[in-house]
Amino acid sequence: MQYDQVALKEMKQWQRNMTRRPSIMNRLSKGMQTKLNSYIPEKVHNVITTTIKQMIRGVLFGAQHITRQPTQYSSLLEADETAQRAINGYKHAAAAEGGITGAGGILLGLADFPIFLSIKLKMLFDLASIYGYSVKDYKERVFLLHIFQLTFSSQQHRRTVYAQMVNWQEQKLKLPEDIHEFDWRNFQQEYRDYIDLAKMAQLIPGIGAVVGFVVNYRLTQKLGYMAMNAYRQRWMEEGRWGN
Repeated sequence: MQYDQVALKEMKQWQRNMTRRPSIMNRLSKGMQTKLNSYIPEKVHNVITTTIKQMIRGVLFGAQHITRQPTQYSSLLEADETAQRAINGYKHAAAAEGGITGAGGILLGLADFPIFLSIKLKMLFDLASIYGYSVKDYKERVFLLHIFQLTFSSQQHRRTVYAQMVNWQEQKLKLPEDIHEFDWRNFQQEYRDYIDLAKMAQLIPGIGAVVGFVVNYRLTQKLGYMAMNAYRQRWMEEGRWGN
């Protein structure tokens, strides 16, 4: 029970972080990114949106066939320990990938984007299964996209996404049946705005390998943290833990 209390305290702090108002710095940074995006031609936005959409859909519909079967753990401790081991493995894989592509200059650096994206999404598939949810369900894959957005978005958008995840059993009933109706434009723009600066440094000769290693490691760690708490919240809502 002591672990449950610690985990509950951690999840409550996570919930507060998800709902806090954007700081002045957050708002200024987001305003600058929005202004910069307004200078990018609409055709370029459309190409980027379509590319990211197709990449993510490919992973979403492909990874479900190579993901473990959902596991029903009897305690949160068991689920969290298994999840943390999986996250650790993905962190090191992502860091190694970032280091290798970062050391290879601009061409390999550009290859990092789809590879790292695949690693992150595959980790989310595994974490969903660890907490007992089947990714064969389309709406569970949408939940994964929500976790992804929580991690790689501005604080203002994070608050909006989090509100859509609370009481998921009810929220998912409102989802469209076609994944094409997902807001891909906003998804890719928030994602790019969040990681652009860090990933651009990965293309700089001489420091790219170090930047790629560190950035990929930390971003994967953050994604894992977001996912663990999102599933803890669902367990609590479903009466499986924390009540």
